[in-house]
Amino acid sequence: MYTEDDLLPLSGLQHLIFCARQWALIHIEGAWAENRLTVEGRHLHERVHETEDETRDGVRIARGLRLHSFRLGLIGQADVVEFHPIEHPCGAGFQPAVPEEDAERAGKMSAPQGSIPFPVEYKRGRPKPTRCDEVQVCAQAMCLEEMLHVNVPRGAIYYGQPRRRHEVIFDDSLRAETEALASRMHALFNAGETPSARYEPKCDHCSLIDLCLPKVAAQGRKVGRYLEGLWNADDVAGRGASS
Repeated sequence: MYTEDDLLPLSGLQHLIFCARQWALIHIEGAWAENRLTVEGRHLHERVHETEDETRDGVRIARGLRLHSFRLGLIGQADVVEFHPIEHPCGAGFQPAVPEEDAERAGKMSAPQGSIPFPVEYKRGRPKPTRCDEVQVCAQAMCLEEMLHVNVPRGAIYYGQPRRRHEVIFDDSLRAETEALASRMHALFNAGETPSARYEPKCDHCSLIDLCLPKVAAQGRKVGRYLEGLWNADDVAGRGASS
């Protein structure tokens, strides 16, 4: 179990999956830069959080809910948490939430009796080839489980370009991946070291590319290998002359 001082941003899990160096630049060195993608994503989250809480068709909807997990060592904020009645298709067959006084520990809204939390994460783009988005919403679910003492079996990601939800089942495999990433994130943070830069095509979409300079680092390695080759060649030539 981590203490309150140990908690790291839940959003860092997605950064870590994308690139360990990006994660370290943001969460160890405190670096940040915006590009069109990050600005659009930030505006989307702000619009979601600014909308008032509501009840719609029997489903309580809380926005901007503060989350934490001392077991995973994470702290963050959910875009949306819906509280579905157990007879709702997303809640049927699962154990209900605990009484409202326990749910108030979430810091914003109490869960109605007999309801199942259903976290929804908003993303500006399309589904990604990795499970970074699924890990992020799974971590939110695991925070809710710890805070409300309730099973959270599924959630969703709303993608802005297709304009539809992608349902996520929090199975054992996804939970294990989420726990492993949280543990790795704490190990990297405690080590306090930023991994060296290495250029990949995905770097072109990173807002930190001008701070990271992966192409410069790659050129530096090429120069180093070239100089090492010259040194080795001179060494071989020197031994040949002396013989």
